[in-house]
Amino acid sequence: MRERRYPIGIQTFSRIIREGYVYIDKTDLVWELTQYAKFIFMSRPRRFGKSLLTSTLESYFSGERELFEGLKIMTLEKEWEQYPVFRLDLSSAKHMTPAQIRQELENILAPYEKIYGENPKEITPGMRLGGLIDRAYEQTGKQVAVLIDEYDAPLLDVLHEDATLKEVREVMQEFYQRLKKLEAKIKFCFITGITKFSQLSIFSTINNLKNVTLLHRFS
Repeated sequence: MRERRYPIGIQTFSRIIREGYVYIDKTDLVWELTQYAKFIFMSRPRRFGKSLLTSTLESYFSGERELFEGLKIMTLEKEWEQYPVFRLDLSSAKHMTPAQIRQELENILAPYEKIYGENPKEITPGMRLGGLIDRAYEQTGKQVAVLIDEYDAPLLDVLHEDATLKEVREVMQEFYQRLKKLEAKIKFCFITGITKFSQLSIFSTINNLKNVTLLHRFS
């Protein structure tokens, strides 16, 4: 029998499966999470597998059925539709000024604009995100999955700097508020980080965001 390795430090679901690493099958819970609500927030401490969960959701909504062969989700999911997926990892936006954060958000969105196009009239990160969701929906005829990892990374370093925190919060609020406005074009939205969103008040416009952090079924 071939020796199987533990995926220490590997946060990509597809790599774990394709390269034969040990994987603890929680795909039934992943499926349940996608059925629980359209907008979901979950906070967990560092090194709790948030990025791997986000990667698993990315493969699921991308319709990569072959990666899930033999896993629990195969008895639950029957359709395996492919949706446009925007996976936004904000970990690169740490230790930055508000202006640098705006630029980094635009850099994160740029690869998706190569796929779905861009509009020069979209002059803020939020406008660009909204435009991307609009165009992806129009071009594919499918709702969009939005997966945001480390949503709070830009804010953590400035939590005790009132003036800077206010500016950063405004940047992030402008970015996230498009999600509420485009609810009809979103299939699923998952937001994760290490802090509770209520402490930062940057999701005030998303009044249907379900916080599953303390739900026992997803513990």
